[in-house]
Amino acid sequence: MRKYTNSVGVFVPELLMPNDNVDLTKWAVVACDQYTSQPEYWEETDRIAGNAPSALRLMLPEMYLEKPDEADRIKAINNCMDEYVRDGVLVNRGQGFVLIRRSVAGNVRHGLIMALDLECYDYRKGSDTLIRATEGTIVERIPPRLRIRENAPLEMPHIIVLIDDPNRTVIEPLMAKSDELKKLYDFELMQDGGHIEGWFVDSEKTIEDTIKAVEKLADPADFAAKYGDKPVMVFAMGDGNHSFATAKASWERIKATLKPEEIENHPARYALVEIENVHDEGIIFEPIHRVLFNCDTDKVLSYLLEKLACDNDGCEMRSYDTLEKCEMAMAEHAKDGAHLLPFCIEGKYGFFEVHNPTAQLEVGTLQNALDAMLKELSGITIDYIHGADVVYDLGMKPGNMGFLLPPMHKSALFRTVVFDGALPRKTFSMGEANEKRYYLECKCIK
Repeated sequence: MRKYTNSVGVFVPELLMPNDNVDLTKWAVVACDQYTSQPEYWEETDRIAGNAPSALRLMLPEMYLEKPDEADRIKAINNCMDEYVRDGVLVNRGQGFVLIRRSVAGNVRHGLIMALDLECYDYRKGSDTLIRATEGTIVERIPPRLRIRENAPLEMPHIIVLIDDPNRTVIEPLMAKSDELKKLYDFELMQDGGHIEGWFVDSEKTIEDTIKAVEKLADPADFAAKYGDKPVMVFAMGDGNHSFATAKASWERIKATLKPEEIENHPARYALVEIENVHDEGIIFEPIHRVLFNCDTDKVLSYLLEKLACDNDGCEMRSYDTLEKCEMAMAEHAKDGAHLLPFCIEGKYGFFEVHNPTAQLEVGTLQNALDAMLKELSGITIDYIHGADVVYDLGMKPGNMGFLLPPMHKSALFRTVVFDGALPRKTFSMGEANEKRYYLECKCIK
């Protein structure tokens, strides 16, 4: 296997994929962290797959984590991986990338399957590595996922990693010449997953050009022009942060058992991912709102006003009897640099005007205050909500309070992670469950 030396942690993997006789609609299944409260979804997936070869047999839906039969399920997964390789269900397609076009719900996005060097990633708070988490990693979520990976000979990615490529130099040139590439697949995904096409990128010249384009994103002078003296970041986690963190934790365990000369080329050092350009029109960041339950709204408003003012050098609260008046006032008070945080309670609409926010994003300003309040005022619970209509419906009920957040501009993602570190939890969503990545390609990790 050829080594493509580079400075940005890109590794060109040998890819295992189903043989040409496998029904790919039955093979490909959605990411394991979706539909965690809907067993009927996974039951239907099992029914569709039937006795055909399927990635469903190589993964554990997270709804089954830490259940009594977990160990038996994991053992069956490992055995099936060995069986699929031994029996030729999975075949080695060679070394290269896979270019992807995914169409779902009228939306089209593009990606590139590659592997990334886990030595270039650190999920701990304050990390300044080339690859960074965009959301705080909950380390308690890693051990159960490690149990799945520790004896597995293969990995499949549902991990999506974002690059900041406004000039469209990495993925888009490959799409422009996709008719020159070998098509690997073109089929409908099960369970309303839309349509997916994949092309194999195996030309050494094309691979080298693609890696050079990624390296250009890490150019120190270009990065400094955007972000000053901050350490260079090339990759930001989009989906699958805890799966990537698990791969890192597993690699650290394995690395401790290796001789120095074995470390560089061990397959577990490199994790398979799909990279996507954050500027792709098909990637949409949707806001995630907040609703408080079981609260004394007067106490909450008073606490938040004081906390926001203390933490951000001043804050004012304004309230109105109609949503229309509130929205008109927000339009009048909108100005560069200030954060407006709209809320609703029974019979009232309003917003906090934070003049000099210390966080880059409104969600950071709000969440910092909410986290402190939840520790101080007992009995209050919080939920994270999609859709403004749901927030108004819940937030206007007695004892509740809703907060609405604006969509995060995609261009703000890298800037925020560079300056603030990992985003507050539940900052944005990259689409609905059926739009998430489906398992398809595999790579050996042993």
